[in-house]
Amino acid sequence: MAGVIDTSEFRNGLKIEIDGEPFVIEYFQHVKPGKGSAFVRTKIRSLLSGRVLEPTMKSGDKVGVPDIEEKAMQFLYVQDGDYYFMDKRNFEQTFIGEKVLGDAKNFLKENIDADVLFWNGKAIAVTLPNSVDLKVTKCDPGVRGDTVSGALKPATLETGFVVNVPLFINEGDILKIDTREGGKYLTRVATAG
Repeated sequence: MAGVIDTSEFRNGLKIEIDGEPFVIEYFQHVKPGKGSAFVRTKIRSLLSGRVLEPTMKSGDKVGVPDIEEKAMQFLYVQDGDYYFMDKRNFEQTFIGEKVLGDAKNFLKENIDADVLFWNGKAIAVTLPNSVDLKVTKCDPGVRGDTVSGALKPATLETGFVVNVPLFINEGDILKIDTREGGKYLTRVATAG
């Protein structure tokens, strides 16, 4: 724990530590009732497990500041279920397990940039760009004229992830995929050939 702060310093996105676990404040509200002392309603999310808590704290209560560092890193390769990243400033390499990556592993290709969050020197979260461009490696052939029907078909991307795409998409096309919403197709960036 790097220090302490009190509830008057709360803001959305602030990272705090409670009972030895790092949290991020998603919502807070200072309440001053007519009678009694002021308090703070909060909604916090664990950076380790993702669970959400809604504690109420007295005005002036103190919480810890976690030892958190965010590093700009570049994805290099996968080996035995470990994903290797390189720090873009000092070129040090570290590996991150599949469990920490979660859905982000579906969008990782070599040399993609990511922000890696470290707590007490251990990687706990990876944030990718909002969208990535990935090549279609397998899908049924597109049919001429199927551009406005709204029907979808599955397509396998170069990372092995399967996404639903419009019927006019072909193998070899490059697609823009939204990494925030579980891999939603956004648009075609380039066509095959």
